[in-house]
Amino acid sequence: MLTVAEIPDEVSRIHLQVEELPANWMDYPAPANLCQIGDQFVRDAKAAVLIIPSVLAPTESNWLINPLHPDFLRVRVISTDLFQYDQRLRKIALPPLTSL
Repeated sequence: MLTVAEIPDEVSRIHLQVEELPANWMDYPAPANLCQIGDQFVRDAKAAVLIIPSVLAPTESNWLINPLHPDFLRVRVISTDLFQYDQRLRKIALPPLTSL
């Protein structure tokens, strides 16, 4: 799902950098240790939002929201839509990028 939400600046958040993720974080299918990071985030409830790099666009971020955290009540959902990957992206196998 792709959700647009209003999240006040005061809502607690944890921001993970690429360097903090396992070396295999971009593997497909997603490695189990990534699920463990998300599960631990929910269990610990130290923050309402976990900001992580996007696999599809690593310079962008995904915001995971913990509905069990008290700050969750301050998040206002604006819209929710079904997110569908373009089928062409599933069929393309590109070689790794090299620096110029």
